[in-house]
Amino acid sequence: MIVTFGELMLRLAPPGFERLLQSPQFCATFGGGEANVAVALATLGLPASFVTVMPRDNPIAEAAIAELRRFGVGVSHIVRGPGRLGIYFLEPGANQRPSKVLYDREHSAISLANPGMIPWDSVFDGARWFHITGITPAISESLASVALESVRSAQAAGVMVSCDLNYRKNLWKWGSVKDAMSALIRHVDILIANEEDVQMALGIHSDADVHAGQLNPAHYEALTAKVLTAYANVRAIAITLRESHSASHNGWSACLHDRDQFVLSRHYEITHIVDRVGGGDSFAAGLIYGLLELPTRQEALDFATAASCLKHSTPGDFSRSSAAEVFSLLKEGGSGRVQR
Repeated sequence: MIVTFGELMLRLAPPGFERLLQSPQFCATFGGGEANVAVALATLGLPASFVTVMPRDNPIAEAAIAELRRFGVGVSHIVRGPGRLGIYFLEPGANQRPSKVLYDREHSAISLANPGMIPWDSVFDGARWFHITGITPAISESLASVALESVRSAQAAGVMVSCDLNYRKNLWKWGSVKDAMSALIRHVDILIANEEDVQMALGIHSDADVHAGQLNPAHYEALTAKVLTAYANVRAIAITLRESHSASHNGWSACLHDRDQFVLSRHYEITHIVDRVGGGDSFAAGLIYGLLELPTRQEALDFATAASCLKHSTPGDFSRSSAAEVFSLLKEGGSGRVQR
């Protein structure tokens, strides 16, 4: 079983590529970093369970849990508490207009969680992997304590731990980002990030220009080496490499450093992005799948990059690509020909 822990929210987005309230309607779905990973893993065919704190007697929360069940994600360890269901509004970008996210998640049930609220011993009974992101400790100081409790408990249970740094400047309203994330990462085996995450969350800088249209892999080999030097417990770090030509056109690849070797994935030109939200989460899920199921680091990284590439073609937070579809992209190169 693969366990993920974080916040599940209601996602409200205008239809198509409209601006917020350009027309008086929203498309309502659900999403959240760690929930997205759990759904992607279940869709790839691995058993996954999602842990969170949800409000009591809330029909929207019940609908969110039902949606997870529909994808085959385990929900038996979801805890109920006071508070509300978080919401985020997404304005999808197109061409030179960037996407925008507006959070409405203060006083959500999970933001009010405290250590001791989640029975981690039972959560990790039979688990072999635990995944969390840097979004969770950013939500509140008390939740950061729960996040630290979770990775310590997973480590004590002998469970492999992965963390996607996922730095969100609009969420961090308390304390020191670097102090909180450094404490968490001391209990992490596999680290996932992009170059901005590493710089903003860990204070480790590179020569990479996050706004450049093209990226130099040599900068990332040096950056990953710095991270591995700073955190001796981390077994490997993967970094996604996004070349942002516009909101609709990105180059997409990734690299991985496991102390023994530095490998680069296949590169994809994504020339018509349908929805990039959840792209990093599908990469994390693909990497977990690859590290568990595939024989080499190179194959694991290529699988993760391909899985994430496919997510950019699907609206909503959740990835809906099967393992067979990911392998098909790896084999056939993604010509887009009709399959009959």
